[in-house]
Amino acid sequence: MSGMGKAWAMAIALAVATPVFPVQPDEMLADPGLEARAREISRAVRCPVCQGESIDDSNARISRDLRIIIRERLVAGDTDQEVLDFIVARYGEFVLFDPPKSGTNLILWLAGPAVLILGGGIALAAFRRRGATPEEGLTAEEQARLDEILKR
Repeated sequence: MSGMGKAWAMAIALAVATPVFPVQPDEMLADPGLEARAREISRAVRCPVCQGESIDDSNARISRDLRIIIRERLVAGDTDQEVLDFIVARYGEFVLFDPPKSGTNLILWLAGPAVLILGGGIALAAFRRRGATPEEGLTAEEQARLDEILKR
C-alpha cells in the first residue's frame, strides 16, 4: 500500500473510531448558563433503560427525550429542583442517582452500615469465644506416639 493509501486508511479508521457523544448538537441550548444547568441536572438523573449511566452519558432514546424535557423546563423558567421534581413525578425516585435520605429510602441508606456493624459484632464475639477456650496439649501417650511416627 502506498503512503497516500495508508493515510486514507488511517483517516477512515479515525473517522469511524471517533466516539459518539450522547448529547447531540440539536439538543444543546444557546445560553451557556442554561446549558450548564441542564448538563448538571442530566448527570444527576439515571437512565431508566441503562440504569448504570446518567442520561447525560446514555445513547438510549428515553435519555434523549429526558434531556430535551430538562432543557424545555429550564427554558420555561423552572428551577433545577422543579425540573427534578417534574422528572421524579413521572419516573419515580429510582431515576435519581442520589435519592433523598428520608422515608423508605432511609431504610436503604441505613441498612448497609447496620449490616456491617452487626457482622463486625458477630465476628468479634466469635473471635473472643474462640480465644477463651484454653488450648489442650497432647497427652503423654499421644506425644510418645507422635515422636514414634516422626522418627520413622
